Amino acid sequence: MLKNKLCVPIHFVWATWDRLPLISSDIERELYRYMEKVCHDDKCEVLAVGGMPNHIHLFVMLPNTITLGGLMKNVKGGSSRFFSQKLRPGEWFAWQGSYSANAICRSKIGTVVKYIANQKQHHADNTTWPGAEETGEEV
Repeated sequence: MLKNKLCVPIHFVWATWDRLPLISSDIERELYRYMEKVCHDDKCEVLAVGGMPNHIHLFVMLPNTITLGGLMKNVKGGSSRFFSQKLRPGEWFAWQGSYSANAICRSKIGTVVKYIANQKQHHADNTTWPGAEETGEEV
């Protein structure tokens, strides 16, 4: 029996509410691990996750078993609850409603993984890629 197989490299970016710096260095690793778990539960291979105090980059291989919107609903909704219930109980937290999702050419996967891994340095050096930092929000 033949099965359909689709794995598309997708780079997601989204921001905290009003771009507030809510993701501190002491919790970011746990938050990223939670997001990885949600992605794995949705059958997505996580290629990279990282970000800054006010936004997240998530790079996955998206299979044909979930939509872009479905994955974002699960990742953003679940991580928001995880933040408020486990990481900072009782503290307010929210993501912006929007996100950006870009398909990445397979030959550029390593470049995007490296870019996400070096987010803090790119922002410090002002060497960010404008298109890779868009979060879907209106400016």
